[in-house]
Amino acid sequence: MTGYWGLHIAIYGIEGNAGTLAGERLTHTPNPEHPHGMHGTAATASTAEAAYRAAMDRMHDPMMQGIANADPDTAFVLGMIPHHQGAVDMAEIVLKFGKDTRNQHFAREIINTQRREIGEMREWLKQKNIPQP
Repeated sequence: MTGYWGLHIAIYGIEGNAGTLAGERLTHTPNPEHPHGMHGTAATASTAEAAYRAAMDRMHDPMMQGIANADPDTAFVLGMIPHHQGAVDMAEIVLKFGKDTRNQHFAREIINTQRREIGEMREWLKQKNIPQP
């Protein structure tokens, strides 16, 4: 199989093993002389990368739907809400997996600011009687 479904089966297996973390799926036959299970930096990076990809996947469709609105002001707000939520999600991921204290500071600032702005944009939509995303 090729394309999306072929890749999907290659990654998740024929049973659709979606509950398995990306780092727990092997890309080749294990070699006892060169073990590389779920430990160390590579495992953390894989798990963080999977979390970042999932966050971006959740953000993309709602953001694109929002910017398709005919009114530029409404499109801006409807696109920015999921965009801001994506930033919050990414910041939470770096707080979970990252080690750099400066990045953790940035992440906390982003979470606070983006959540406040999401609330303000939701209020703007409410005042305009525009359905919430």
